[in-house]
Amino acid sequence: MFKRILVVDDEFELAKAIQIRLEQAGYKTLVAYDGMEGLEKARKEKPDLILLDLMLPKMDGYKVCALLKRDKKYDRIPIIMLTAHDREKYKQMGIEMGADAYITKPFQYEMVLAKMKELLGE
Repeated sequence: MFKRILVVDDEFELAKAIQIRLEQAGYKTLVAYDGMEGLEKARKEKPDLILLDLMLPKMDGYKVCALLKRDKKYDRIPIIMLTAHDREKYKQMGIEMGADAYITKPFQYEMVLAKMKELLGE
């Protein structure tokens, strides 16, 4: 059974690149390009894991994360925040909103895959 990963990032090229890499690694990938679309897809599709950017149109990643983690139907979905914000206060806020991991851009795909496998119990 393929694990389903939701990628939420408003940078189209980056989201596509992540999607291609994840599919090459054997994952089924869903993509959303803003916070509202990401939240709707997460609720509709119930992915196994979410890669979530912070700075998104319509709704930021912190709010998406908090809304999912406060809902018993979705609170077990691991969320990895991917962001260009590398300051400790942003990381701390991500953790407070319920993120399971926080990875700064630019990142190594191998590092993201390793964290995904850890959170998915693979």
